[in-house]
Amino acid sequence: MLFKDLGICSPILKALHEQGYSNPTPIQQQSIPLLLNNKDLLGCAQTGTGKTAAFTIPILQHLYNSNKNRRGKSSPSALIITPTRELAIQINDNIKAYSKYTGAKSVVIFGGVKQHTQTKSLRHGTDILVATPGRLLDLMGQGFISLRFIKYFVLDEADQMLDMGFINDIKKVLAKLPSKRQSLFFSATLSRSIIKLSEQILGNPEKVTIEPNKTTAEKVDQYLYLVSKSNKSKLLINLLKANKSDSVLVFSRTKHGADKIVKVLSREQINAAAIHGNKSQNRRQKTLNDFKNGSLSVLIATDIAARGIDVDDLSLVVNYDLPNVPETYVHRIGRTGRAQASGRAISFCSIEEHSYLRDIQQLINKKIEIVSDHPFVEESQNLKGVQVPPKSAEKTKKKKFIRGNSHQNKSSFKGNRKNKQNKTKRY
Repeated sequence: MLFKDLGICSPILKALHEQGYSNPTPIQQQSIPLLLNNKDLLGCAQTGTGKTAAFTIPILQHLYNSNKNRRGKSSPSALIITPTRELAIQINDNIKAYSKYTGAKSVVIFGGVKQHTQTKSLRHGTDILVATPGRLLDLMGQGFISLRFIKYFVLDEADQMLDMGFINDIKKVLAKLPSKRQSLFFSATLSRSIIKLSEQILGNPEKVTIEPNKTTAEKVDQYLYLVSKSNKSKLLINLLKANKSDSVLVFSRTKHGADKIVKVLSREQINAAAIHGNKSQNRRQKTLNDFKNGSLSVLIATDIAARGIDVDDLSLVVNYDLPNVPETYVHRIGRTGRAQASGRAISFCSIEEHSYLRDIQQLINKKIEIVSDHPFVEESQNLKGVQVPPKSAEKTKKKKFIRGNSHQNKSSFKGNRKNKQNKTKRY
């Protein structure tokens, strides 16, 4: 299927073509026709599946077809709320790319910075407003923003909204929205609290679910390193030195742990920086920009801070700490398997994390391949109760320690050349 088969208008198709997009992802195939028919939507999909294009393209087409007359300089027709500054900026960048030939204007607002530049943009008018909850309510309270004319409302990454304590802010925003509107609700998980929140936002929505084990987990080459907790930093240093040309995203479970990893790497002259909630907004954005443009090769991140990281050709994701929520694992490795592209992920597993590993493998319905030939292998680990490859360790030929980037190491990653040839532009 092609984007032109979804009923998308020619100005948007032209912009998509210039971005190198031709084939929609599953969530785009299912969502775009529904949204073009003015349906409310409850979407469940992980990072890297193409959600942003799935909800922004229909909004842009509605605005283009309506040729709306702006009712007020700061009265947008579409509102997209997302939890973090990084994700808000990413969404706005995508909107600007897709709207190149439609004439639609967008503005992004977020906290942690002075408001002058943002309020100046609002005074010039906007069709689409992308916002984080706190700054949105702040500027509404000051009279810079009115939601009276909102026709299209999107709540993105709803599960993270709840995790970050934004539920009361969301309810305040909902109270200011017109009752007659098209509403879109996206979340990576559908817990009871998420479903309850969606019922407050949506009427009788259509539902689109992209299962995690049918998306990211299948496209990413996954490897497991059994290692003691005390040797994780040594193993990471060894891997990074063996993959010097790669851009690497390393996940830490805690903010303190992320900073500690950076200090260890800096002593080895490895250029790394951390991004997490304790960093200032300006510092986080600078670090993220350095990582995107290649001046920073190793980024250490916590899960919430990583939302919004969209880096072309990200070579490797490393789970320094296995997450205690299995769905989070899918989010993490999805950073290197964007849209329909392939990727590579390595996970460190200490004896304390065996229960996390079991839950992850049950969720993705896949046994993560063990790399048993590395300098810090923890042979004493008893993986009882954890799914492992069917052959015993004695009968299985040891996997070679992964060296070099994915383009050079043909033997370690079978089929990688084929995956690269089939790689499509991410969005």
